[in-house]
Amino acid sequence: MEKTHHWWNTQSLAANPRTCRNYIDGRFEPAPQDMIEVSNPANGKILGHIPGSTGAEVDKAVAAARRAQPDWELRTATERAGVLRQIAAKVRDNAEDLAAIIVQEQGKVSALAQVEVNFTADYLDYMAEWARRIEGEVITSDRPKETMLLTRKPIGVVGAILPWNFPFFLIARKLAPALVTGNTVVMKPSELTPLNAFAFADLVAELDLPPGVFNLVGGDGGGCGHAIASHPDVDMVSFTGSVPTGQRIMQAAAANLTRVNLELGGKAPAIVLADADLDLAARAIHQSRVINTGQVCNCAERVYVEREVHDALVEKLSTLMANTTYGDPSEKDDLDMGPLVTADAVTRISGVVDAAARRGARIVVGGKRDTSLPGNHFQPTLLTQVPDDAEVMVSETFGPVLPVRAVDSLDEAIALANDTQYGLTSSIYTTNVNSVMKACRELRFGETYVNRENFEAMQGFHAGRKKSGIGGADGKHGLYQYMETHTVYLQET
Repeated sequence: MEKTHHWWNTQSLAANPRTCRNYIDGRFEPAPQDMIEVSNPANGKILGHIPGSTGAEVDKAVAAARRAQPDWELRTATERAGVLRQIAAKVRDNAEDLAAIIVQEQGKVSALAQVEVNFTADYLDYMAEWARRIEGEVITSDRPKETMLLTRKPIGVVGAILPWNFPFFLIARKLAPALVTGNTVVMKPSELTPLNAFAFADLVAELDLPPGVFNLVGGDGGGCGHAIASHPDVDMVSFTGSVPTGQRIMQAAAANLTRVNLELGGKAPAIVLADADLDLAARAIHQSRVINTGQVCNCAERVYVEREVHDALVEKLSTLMANTTYGDPSEKDDLDMGPLVTADAVTRISGVVDAAARRGARIVVGGKRDTSLPGNHFQPTLLTQVPDDAEVMVSETFGPVLPVRAVDSLDEAIALANDTQYGLTSSIYTTNVNSVMKACRELRFGETYVNRENFEAMQGFHAGRKKSGIGGADGKHGLYQYMETHTVYLQET
C-alpha cells in the first residue's frame, strides 16, 4: 500500500513552514488568529506556527473527550489495544520523517531522534500488551456468604501536558496507558517543540478512532496549559516538566481536587568508588551528561568520587568532554549533541558556571557559550573544586555541565547525594556488591543505576521522590496510574 504523503514528509521544514491546526473531536479546526512561532534552536530558522489556544478551545476539546469516553470505555481492552498497534505501525512507516522533525525543532541529534521515534512505537505496542493483563483482586470478607471484589476502571478524561526534551516519546508515555485503560485524552505539546505532535495527529486522523478519544490543542503553558489543569471536567492531569510548572499545575488542579501525575526535575548524583572500573564509569557518566545536550531529567548532574581515584576519573572525563562533538544536527549527522533549546537556557547556564567559578570552582573543560556557531550552543563543561552549596551542585542545570567532587567514603557520598530537594534518579559505580546494596538501601531516589548510564526501561517504573514528582510512569504501576479502584461487596441472600 502506498504511504500517505503529509506536509511534514520533507527533510527541511524551514523550506516549507507549516501552519498547524488543533485536532478536536476527530477533525482539524480552522487556525485561530493567535499563532505561536516555532523555530530551530540550532540556527533560528522558522519551521512553522501552531495555534495559541485559549480556554475556549480547551473547553471544546474537553467536551469532546467527555462525550467520547463512555463508549470508548465500553469497548474491550483488546480492541483499544488494537488502535495502539495501528498507531505504532503508522509511526514506524513514517519514522524517518518524524525523526527529522524532532531534529529540527528540538535540536536533538539524528541518532537519538531515531531512537526516540522507534522507542515510541515500541512503547505503544508494549502498553497494548497490557490489554489482557489488567487485574483486580478477590478479598476475603469478614461476613459469611459475602465476596469482596476490587476492580479497576478508567479515570475518565486525562489532560496530558508534554515537555520539550523528549516530545514525541512523551506522547506515547501518556497516551498509550490512558487509551488502553479506557480513558480519553486532551493533549497539549510544548510550544517549543509542538510540530511532531501535530504530525502525530495527522497519523491518528487516518485511523478509524472514534471522534473525541484523542484531542490535540496547541498553546502556551500560562493560557492553554492552565486551562487544562484548572478545567472542572478533566479527571487527571499528567505533566512532565520543571518543578515550578508542576507546582503551578497542582495549584490550578487544586480547586477541583483533580488528581495529578507529575514527573518533574532531578539532580541525579553519580557515585564512583575507588574499586570501580573507571573507564566504564567515565563513559557512562559522560553519556548520561551530554545525551540530548544534558536536557534530560534523569541525567547524571553531579559526581561524587572517592579521593584516591578523583584525579584519574577527572582526566578520563575531561578527555571525553573535550572530544564531544556538537553543532547543528539538521546540517550534520555524526554529532554527540546539539544546541540548548532556547537562548535563555544558554544565558542561565552561563550564569551558573560563572557563579561557580567566582566561588573557586575550576573549569577543566569548556565553560562558555560557543559564539562561533549560530543558535544556542554551549560548550561541554567539566568543573572541579565546586562548593557544595553552589547552584551548579544544588539546582537542576539541564545542560552539558558536569561538576565533580571528591569524597572520603561511601557514607559521605550518600549523605551529599541525599542532600537535595530532588529524588528522581541516582547511580553508583563499584565492583563491591555490599557497596551496591548499601547505596540502594540508603539513597533516597526513585531509581538507582549500577555500573551503567541513566536511562530507564519501559517495563520499569519511572517515579521520583520529594520535588521530583508525584506518581510515575511505565510498566504495570505506570499503567494503573490511569485507573481508579472500585470495591464491590457481594452478599448472597
